[in-house]
Amino acid sequence: MAERDPSGLLLRAYLLASHTVPLFAPNLLRRRLRRGKEDAERWQEKLGKPTQPRPDGPVIWLHAVGLGEVLALRGLIEEMGAQRPDVTFLVTSTARSSAQVIGVNLPPRTLHQFLPLDAPRYLARFLDHWRPSLSVWAEQELWPGAVVAARARGIPLALINARLTEESHAKRSRLRGLYADMLSRFAHISAQDRATADRLASLGARGVELGGSLKPAAPPLGVDAAELERLRACLAGRKVWVAASTHPADERAALAAAQALPDRLLVLVPRDIGRADSIAAELSATGLAYLRRSAGGLPQPQTRVWLADSYGELGLWYRLADAALIGGSFDATNGHNPWEAAALDVAILHGPKVSNFAADYASLAQAQAARQIAPAELARALQDPDLAALAPRARKLTEHARGNLAPLARKLLSLGV
Repeated sequence: MAERDPSGLLLRAYLLASHTVPLFAPNLLRRRLRRGKEDAERWQEKLGKPTQPRPDGPVIWLHAVGLGEVLALRGLIEEMGAQRPDVTFLVTSTARSSAQVIGVNLPPRTLHQFLPLDAPRYLARFLDHWRPSLSVWAEQELWPGAVVAARARGIPLALINARLTEESHAKRSRLRGLYADMLSRFAHISAQDRATADRLASLGARGVELGGSLKPAAPPLGVDAAELERLRACLAGRKVWVAASTHPADERAALAAAQALPDRLLVLVPRDIGRADSIAAELSATGLAYLRRSAGGLPQPQTRVWLADSYGELGLWYRLADAALIGGSFDATNGHNPWEAAALDVAILHGPKVSNFAADYASLAQAQAARQIAPAELARALQDPDLAALAPRARKLTEHARGNLAPLARKLLSLGV
């Protein structure tokens, strides 16, 4: 069991150092802005300057680091909102991609801002403006300054959906005293799995509960309804499949399958759209007729691949498709989230390397709601008539997960909202 730093030396040293952040942060953010790594209209949110007014009534502040973690919170937000219609939700994140996608997916009465840098001046601005009644942190990112500043104002803290890998735990173990000090300030901690609960306990957490993952309970991704109808009319009569959140190994498998399935349209959605030019070059080398989403236009009958080099449209692509290869499962990436496809009745195919979502894929496998394949098996799997049976089974798992959100919502609201 981790020992708490009795004199708080590690935490005090961190907080003292954080006072120096304003000396370099503005210039650093401006340099990032010039390189396109910050939002031109919202970068000062990271200095604690709000870009939206605070609504009347209680505000619950939820933080998750990136897009996947933010999207996973939506089901819980909707359930808390149903239980407390007077509450507004403020979601913060740090990754720019999360802001680019979250807008179309925000639940009712929910706002998004970037988390301020972990410095007292910026956190004070943020907390003075938003005055949250509760602070909820998701998965594994914790910032000591924000945790201490919130608790110093009497704001209850909760850590939910916690997931801590062995590698991340090893890094945090070097600062056990700091983490024990932080974790002691949380009124509620729940973990996705027993291994995470044990790792958090070794860092000093007390009373960690098992809550499972929030990702299966997230509602379907949002979509532009008019665009969906336009594309459905364009693609009427043609089978569409998606390769989602892809990396090079996934793309090699997907393009080989596209070569073998001339009557189907592949929508290729890279995990990093910054790779779109190199993917387009590879497509040109294969001889497959392709279209880039960013170029405009609509697929023609001869178009074999639609390169989705755009942000925030996965909800559109899944609604057009009947099957999806979930990327990151043929290489060391070790998997991406399958539940967004499951929520939209898409049959799930994946490779063998899914350790980042091991429990999720195990649940799907147990329910016969997804299929593991080797790269060379992809084209054959897409033509298997039994593939259609996967999607209804996966959807049942998502519906069951949503039904389990009510107790966690009640617990969080009871902390002081």
